[in-house]
Amino acid sequence: MDRPFAIDARLNAYRGGGIPAYTQRLVAALAECAPGQHFLVLQHRRAQAPLISAPNVREVRLWTPPHHRFEQLALPLEVWRLRPALLHSPDFIPPLRRRWPAVITVHDLAFLRYPEILDTGARRYYGQIRAAVASADAIVADSESTRYDLQELLGVPPERVTVIYPAGSPGLHPLMLAEGERRVVAGTLLEANHFILFVSTLEPRKNVPTLLRALRLCLDREPGAGYRLVLAGARGWLDDPIFALARDLRLGDSLVVLGTVDDDELRWLYNACRLYVNASLYEGFGLPALEALQCGAASAVSNASSLPEVVGDAALVVPPLDVEAWAGAIARLWHDEMLRAQLRERALAQSARFSWRRAAEEMLAVYRSVLT
Repeated sequence: MDRPFAIDARLNAYRGGGIPAYTQRLVAALAECAPGQHFLVLQHRRAQAPLISAPNVREVRLWTPPHHRFEQLALPLEVWRLRPALLHSPDFIPPLRRRWPAVITVHDLAFLRYPEILDTGARRYYGQIRAAVASADAIVADSESTRYDLQELLGVPPERVTVIYPAGSPGLHPLMLAEGERRVVAGTLLEANHFILFVSTLEPRKNVPTLLRALRLCLDREPGAGYRLVLAGARGWLDDPIFALARDLRLGDSLVVLGTVDDDELRWLYNACRLYVNASLYEGFGLPALEALQCGAASAVSNASSLPEVVGDAALVVPPLDVEAWAGAIARLWHDEMLRAQLRERALAQSARFSWRRAAEEMLAVYRSVLT
């Protein structure tokens, strides 16, 4: 029997979010599109359930926690006895001393551009990134933007990096909503087609203050237009200035902060919003922008980092810090029903270009190239 491909999924036992979701969806797609290949999923012992169930996937429970200070000593010993053909580390950092090839995924380099986001433990873990890219037998990036960052910030030759686009949540799709449909989300009553949506963690690089200032301009220019901005996502680091600015701008009921929402609520929000906005200064991929396209949302995003790659011609693109331009884009989309319809049609076509099956097939090609 051929030796299995191992995927490190220990982080999934400790948290949710982007990297655990990426790992789970990639493994599921790998198992489906390569039924003759065996995979080892490396889970931590505290995991509550298998990552996926498939006949060609075997789960192995390890003692070594992710991001542990002794991980580089303990993890290679645990993996060595499994004799994998290779190990894929979706969380950036592989075992640096090992007896098998390593593939790593670099989702973004936000921690180099914004080092203040790291606590002590994260600084120690992600501080290994230079050694990781030097050690890896193959480097996968989520976007051309991240490939460029690897070259600019770490000196990695572009030919060493393979761009494999992830995809969105399989559960996100257009819904048939009734005219004037209403729903209570996180204690707030919202009416379909009567709000602007932003989805992400509230932190400095998401550039929410620009959206708040643009909203204030729109309200001042058209007090009766009904503009309302809904922020959906967890509170992040250094988010107090966002709430202070909202108070200073006197946005009142025109701003709704929902916090974290569940998957069903998120699907409704993407479908029910009049338009989706993302003014982020930096994204390794920009998953919420793709999710909005999956649901057919008319969108405006910043022209920074990877976001233009994700949206193609299916959204308006706006300089991230140009408040006047954002106010203009919001007003244009709010009032132009024909433009919204055109963008909705393009959104569904653009989002269809991203699929986990395609990502899995391209990842398998990387695995095989490493072994040959």
